[in-house]
Amino acid sequence: MERIKNMGLKKAFFLLAVMCLLGSLLLTAAVWAGCSALRSAFPAGGIAFGPDGMITYLEEPTGEQRAVSAALGYIQIFSCILFPVCGLAGAGALFYRLKCRAPIMILQEGVLRIRKQDLDFAIPVVSDDELGQLCAAFETMRAELLKSNQELWRQAEERKRLNAAFSHDLRNPVTVLKGTVKQLRQGTADEQALSRLESYTLRIEQYVEVMGSIQRLEQMPVCKKEVSCAVLLEELEETARLLAPKLKVSVCAGEKAADTVSGQQSEIYNSAPGQQSGTGTVLLDYGLFLTVAENLLGNAARFAEREIALRLGIRDSFLTLSVRDDGPGYPAALVQDGPKPFGKMKEDAEHFGMGLYVCRMICMKHGGTLTLKNVQGHGAAATAVFQINK
Repeated sequence: MERIKNMGLKKAFFLLAVMCLLGSLLLTAAVWAGCSALRSAFPAGGIAFGPDGMITYLEEPTGEQRAVSAALGYIQIFSCILFPVCGLAGAGALFYRLKCRAPIMILQEGVLRIRKQDLDFAIPVVSDDELGQLCAAFETMRAELLKSNQELWRQAEERKRLNAAFSHDLRNPVTVLKGTVKQLRQGTADEQALSRLESYTLRIEQYVEVMGSIQRLEQMPVCKKEVSCAVLLEELEETARLLAPKLKVSVCAGEKAADTVSGQQSEIYNSAPGQQSGTGTVLLDYGLFLTVAENLLGNAARFAEREIALRLGIRDSFLTLSVRDDGPGYPAALVQDGPKPFGKMKEDAEHFGMGLYVCRMICMKHGGTLTLKNVQGHGAAATAVFQINK
C-alpha cells in the first residue's frame, strides 16, 4: 500500500483496477464452478446409448430440481456481470481512499484557513504523486502569502514610525515659524527673525524632500544584474576618495582580508568555496549597493578621527560590506534598537539622521540586513548584507 501511495495517479488507478478485476474474475470462476458442481448433482433426464446399442432411459429431474438448476444458471450469468462491476467500483473506492481523500481534505482545510486570513500553519505533503505536488505548491503559495503579508505589515509599521518621527521633528520648526509670523504681525521682527524664517522654511522643504525620497525608495523595485566584484572594489575606492579625502581609507577583499583600523587585525567573512571577493561576478542591484556604500562611508567620514576600513566579502549567497571607523562609536540605543527615521545624534540642520535608516531599508529590500556594533576602543562598525545569486 505504501508503494501505491507514492505512485502516480494513472499508474496507481491502473494497478488497483487490474487487481480488483482479477479478484472479481477469480470470484466469478469460483461461483461458476460451484454452481456447475451443484447442477451436476441433479439428474439430467433423457436417454443413453450403451455399447451394444441398448437404449437406457435416465431419471428425469423433479420440478424443484429444474427450478434450482435454472436459478444456478441465472446466478452464473449475473456473476459474470456483477463481480467485474463491483471490482471496478472497489478499485475506485480504494483509489479515492488511498490517493485522494487525505490530500483533498488537507487542501480543503488549507483553503478555508487561507480564506480566513490565517496563514500560520503548514500544508503537509502526504505523497509524491500529482496531488502531493499540488499540496507542495499550495504550501509554497501559503508561505509566499505569509511573507507578503509580513512584508506589508512591516512596511506599514515602518511608515507609521516614519510619519511619527516626521511629525515630531516638524513641531520645532512649526513653532518657530508661528512665533516669527507673530513677530511680523506685531511689527517687532528684525533681520534675525527674517533669517530664521528663511532657514526654517528651507528646513521644512528639506524634510518634505526626504519624506518623498523615502516613499520613492519603498516603491523602487530591486533590479538585479551581474556585476563584477572588481568593479565594486574600484567604485568603493573611488567613493572613499571623494567622501573622505583627508582620512586614511583601506579597502580589503579576499578570503582573509585584514581590517587595520587602529592596528586591529580581523579576518573578513570567508568567501564561498571556489569564489573569492574581488574575482568573478555577483547578482545584485548595483545602484542600491552604491547608495548603501555612499551612506555608510559618508556617516563614517563624519565621525572618524583618522582611519576608515572597508571590507567586501562573499559568504554563501550573500555579499557583505563592512565599514569601520575609529570614531566615538554608535550610541547604545542605536545599537540596541537599530536605525530609526530622523534619528539624529545631535541637532544638525544639514543631516536628518536618515542615512542608516535608508541603508537598513535597502538591505531588507535586497533580502539582507544591516547590523551596527561598537568595537571596544576602536570605534563603530556597520555591516550591510545583500542577497546575491538568487
